[in-house]
Amino acid sequence: MAGLSNLIEQFIKELIDEMDGVVEIQRNELASQFECAPSQINYVLSTRFTPYKGYYIESRRGGGGYIKIVKVKLQEDLSLNNIIQNIVGESLTENKAYEIVAALGEEEVISPREAEIIKAAVSDRAFNCDPGERNVIRASVLRNILLVLVK
Repeated sequence: MAGLSNLIEQFIKELIDEMDGVVEIQRNELASQFECAPSQINYVLSTRFTPYKGYYIESRRGGGGYIKIVKVKLQEDLSLNNIIQNIVGESLTENKAYEIVAALGEEEVISPREAEIIKAAVSDRAFNCDPGERNVIRASVLRNILLVLVK
């Protein structure tokens, strides 16, 4: 299934690029095109097109239902202050932190080297503390790094 998920993700990303960052698709039509269940489309959307990765998804159910996917352009639409306040939050898993860093890298807000440094700073290995405290400390560290980038 990973292969199919990758194909669906790549297809949707190409559509988004062709449509200047916004695409509307019908889940059933996409499922038919890839000969898979609509739940497979849901899986790809919920795991690979998240706010942490720089995407906003809006869906409408029913007869003419659609899914609208918007690629948030971090430099234009979403300031680092907004990321700090609304996405990082008070607690952050290693995975979500890496997704945020990857999105900043994709949008060229940070360089590949900066991305690797930030990932090292927020990795589980960097925290020698109670596992329950890691996510709170990680969020604090990432917020402070992003505050420096805002300057």
